[in-house]
Amino acid sequence: MIPCLFKKFFGFECLGCGFQRSLFLLFQGEFSAAFKMYPAIYTTLLFLVLLLFYFFNKSKNYQKIVWKAAALNLVCVCFGYYLKHFYF
Repeated sequence: MIPCLFKKFFGFECLGCGFQRSLFLLFQGEFSAAFKMYPAIYTTLLFLVLLLFYFFNKSKNYQKIVWKAAALNLVCVCFGYYLKHFYF
């Protein structure tokens, strides 16, 4: 696993800490454990898929959808950070 340089330098987790471990848990089929590790895993994957559609299919206008997915993902990342540190 790639270590988090933000955590190494500043001493606390960044908003993306846990994504790699969560992705591996998701690949192993442990969906609830993946959510507990990084609660925004599903919205992040949705955003990345929509971003791929945007870059590989320029004929359709995915720009508004990508921006809405980015905003939704940002809200979920912040809420997930709160959940991970203060609830789970």
